[in-house]
Amino acid sequence: MDRATGDYMGMLATVINALALQDAIEKAGVATRVLSAIEMRAVSEPYIRRRAIRHLEKGRVVVFAAGTGNPFFTTDTAGALRAVEIGAEVFLKASKVDGIYTADPAKDPGAVKLPRVGYIEALNRGLAVMDTTAISLCMDNKLPIVVFDLTRRGNIRRIVAGEDVGSVVTNDATPPKG
Repeated sequence: MDRATGDYMGMLATVINALALQDAIEKAGVATRVLSAIEMRAVSEPYIRRRAIRHLEKGRVVVFAAGTGNPFFTTDTAGALRAVEIGAEVFLKASKVDGIYTADPAKDPGAVKLPRVGYIEALNRGLAVMDTTAISLCMDNKLPIVVFDLTRRGNIRRIVAGEDVGSVVTNDATPPKG
């Protein structure tokens, strides 16, 4: 299968996942909208930046689906792009591990967790944060990235409450003051 076809199939899969997430969030009593980069009006709204911002202003959760709508761009890059477009304060990168490590902790028992990393360090060391385009986009827009373990119950709540969860990628890898 050629790459573009595979990428489009992946984008369609993200719409299915977004609908499942929307259903779960709405069952918890929170109004949610799915906005898709590929138009599917029967199941989602088309992605329009101002529409997404308006939903957020109304207190709704917005779930972005179908990546950028273009092949050859990862979901990490799409997520970073959407975060920058809507003026997000932070990019939350859900993972199966509790942060960024010097190596894959599942394969290397000597891997060390890095609680804070600079964008340039992440790029230069080839740390498995996310793809280089996404990291560069966050760096250019000074958007911090929090890499955290999604499988640990309550982590999103802890992050929103300001607790230190996972690892943070910023312009300056030193902890913020105050």
